[in-house]
Amino acid sequence: MSPFGDFEHFQQFRAAWDSVRIERPVEYTLFTFGDSDLPYFLVTGGAEKGQNVTIRQGEVTVTRPRIITPDNMHPELQNFFEDDENRGFVEFLMARTAAFSNLKLSNHAGPERIVTDTVEEAVARLNRQLDDQEEDRVAILSAPAALAGFAILRYASEKVMASAPGNFQELRDRGFLPRR
Repeated sequence: MSPFGDFEHFQQFRAAWDSVRIERPVEYTLFTFGDSDLPYFLVTGGAEKGQNVTIRQGEVTVTRPRIITPDNMHPELQNFFEDDENRGFVEFLMARTAAFSNLKLSNHAGPERIVTDTVEEAVARLNRQLDDQEEDRVAILSAPAALAGFAILRYASEKVMASAPGNFQELRDRGFLPRR
């Protein structure tokens, strides 16, 4: 193994992370207690020009344990990746971040539908649809087809990280954490 093996894995992870996009972010933070749902549309395109573009609607449920035990003290991912290698590496990274400790993230995705648009056209059409519906809690994500799980994980991770300061403050306010 190369002495730079971990760095190479990180570089691969970073390249995958940077190749997915959150096209329509939402201004929603996660609940401190209980479950939070993060609905999304995922637009994926093939690696080659002219390959099919697909749209899938789904939702990530972020669950915080009611009681923390040794069995649930590590983050858990469900239905993000098809292979264990990617999931294991991501769980390893997440376990080292306080914002993810004790979280269970579960992805529930509907069936794909193939569209004749480009990724950009499909994203624009979804944006118009959500604007017409005055929907402000549904995100739009895009990614190469092989990185669909990374797109969903990036969206959920960014919501967890953005929510963490407010969640920790609420825990302090309720007496679960010491005041600074």
